[in-house]
Parts: sequence; C-alpha cells; structure tokens
Amino acid sequence: MNQKRPTLEKISPEFGSSIFVRKNKAYPGPVKPFWHFHPEIELVYVDKGRGKRHIGNHLSYFNNSQLLLLGSNLPHNGFTDRLTVNGSETLVQFLPDFLGDIFFNIPEMKNINKLLERAKKGILFGVAVKKSVGPKIQKLPELKGLERILLLLEILEDLAKTKDYILLNVDGYVVETEQQDSSKMEVVYRHINDNFQRQISLEEISDKANMTVPAFCRYFKKTTGKTFTKLVNEYRVVHATKLLSESNMSIADVAFECGFNNFSHFNKLFKEFTGKSASKYRSELKMIVQ
Repeated sequence: MNQKRPTLEKISPEFGSSIFVRKNKAYPGPVKPFWHFHPEIELVYVDKGRGKRHIGNHLSYFNNSQLLLLGSNLPHNGFTDRLTVNGSETLVQFLPDFLGDIFFNIPEMKNINKLLERAKKGILFGVAVKKSVGPKIQKLPELKGLERILLLLEILEDLAKTKDYILLNVDGYVVETEQQDSSKMEVVYRHINDNFQRQISLEEISDKANMTVPAFCRYFKKTTGKTFTKLVNEYRVVHATKLLSESNMSIADVAFECGFNNFSHFNKLFKEFTGKSASKYRSELKMIVQ
C-alpha cells in the first residue's frame, strides 16, 4: 500500500478540448478504487453495471444503472465494480469556469448555476431522467468542438429542470481537500475495503494512519461525521445489499460473509441503514426483476 500515492487527480482533456470525455465499454478487470478529489465537476452515466458508491460520507450499492453529478472537490471513490453485457460507463469532467469566469452567472444560466451548486453535495438522478438524458450523455464522445459544448449545456439544462433526484452527501461531511488529509483517508478507506469482513481493531487502523487511537478517533469523527465502527458496519451492510441482489446465499450466510458474527445485530443494522429488513429488501428486488 503506497501512502504517498497522489490523491489530487490530474485530469487532462484531449488537445483542442476544454472538457474531458471518456466512454468505457468493456469491464476492465478489478480496479482498486481510490479516495480522490479534483476541481473538475464530474458527470457519470452507467447504463448497465454494478458497483458501490462512496461519495463524501454516503455509501450505497447500485445494481443496473446510475446517473450522477458530483461538484468540485467532492471526495469520492471509483464507481463501477463491473459492467454487465453490452454495458458502458460514460464519464464527463469539466472545470466550473471552463466557459469563463462569469458564463454560468448570466441570467440564462440561472438553472444550471443552481444545479452546479447542488452538485457540491453529489446528485443521484432517478429512472426517468436516466432514460431521457443518458443517451445524450453517450453521444458526447462522438462529438467535437462546439457541438460537444452545446450538447453538454443541453444535458445540464435537462438535469437542472428535473426534480427527480436525491442529494447524497447531505450533511456535508468529508469536504476536506488538503492532499495530505485525502491521502490519509485513502489509506484508511482502502484498508476498510480490503478487510471489513473481519474484525478491524482501532489500534490496527490507527497504526495504518500513523496516529494514536484517541487522535485517530477524533480525526475520523471530524472528517466523516461518523465513528469508525459505524462506517465499517455501513461498508458491511452495503456489501450485504450486493450479495442479496446477486447471489442465492441465505440471509444468515450473507450476514456472516459480510463480517457480522451476530445475526440479530446484522438485521438491526441492515434495517437502520436501508429502512427495511434484509428479507424484505431481497423480496422487493425479486419483484422488480420479475
């Protein structure tokens, strides 16, 4: 594990372009997500894929598709565990002032300006918006120059007008953008991601962060708004939602596979986190599939 790995991600658009656009069509193999931020606003559309979302202090799992808009310097992990057959992920990144300092402040851009302000908390859009806007996002890599800019503005206007969305990092924790802080959190999150299925002691994780236990507990709570134990349990529950949707394992086996040694404790935390029991969660998924 390399603690010096830069976590301020450098994004370079292709020559002659002011926005970065990339479309991934094939599953690239397991890629370790890393905790990072960048000044660019990020638009992500996955049409068929699965993965964990970790944006600010928000954790969840998606199974099929997603459309996200993330504001400047909002720390997040990578998104796609894998793309399903014929699936693709389209990524668009642009600086808030890529059209000049005042462009989004003119009256005609009022809606988009408000959208970009909301995006600082991370926006997840609903099904109807994904269906109407997703294909437009997928067209962006095929266009160049002014055509690409105009379509991006049309997409942003569509997203600005919809009420079909939820904000992810609502209480605004984890907005640190100091490189050393983000690098430290990357080490912590990566260790949790690799080891949440077993017991991780406070001594162990504090040592990874090169801090004493009391200092680590204070730092972690201040940075994430949660205790370390609560965040590890959320990782476990998010992994449980993945297993419930993708496997035929019994709910008890899912609980133990995710690192819970006490089944009733798993049920309690699962309901707290998702708002429903694990059995109800799975039965509702089956109804959606059917």
